[in-house]
Amino acid sequence: MKMVAKNLTSKTFNDFIKNGVSIVDFSADWCMPCKIMSPIVDETANKIKNAKFGKVDVDKETELAQRFGVMSVPTLLFFKNKEQIDMTVGVVSKDELIKKVEKMLK
Repeated sequence: MKMVAKNLTSKTFNDFIKNGVSIVDFSADWCMPCKIMSPIVDETANKIKNAKFGKVDVDKETELAQRFGVMSVPTLLFFKNKEQIDMTVGVVSKDELIKKVEKMLK
């Protein structure tokens, strides 16, 4: 079964990041770099099974975007047991993303 990043809302977000390693892609439908980043996130979700991947639509979830200070999209936030430990802004290569996630899992 193919893994894809789970769509998150302000209601499901806290529960999603509560345990383990979670990567959340903040993006928007109108954003071209987000359209490039989205499949990279999904491919990484398929490759790395012991991390969770989520997506937040900043237009629908403005409160979440504000809470984490997301100013531009795509922004990836990296959480470990509810604590934000890293962040990237803009398009990141699949190799770079995999390296970051694997480092967090150690």
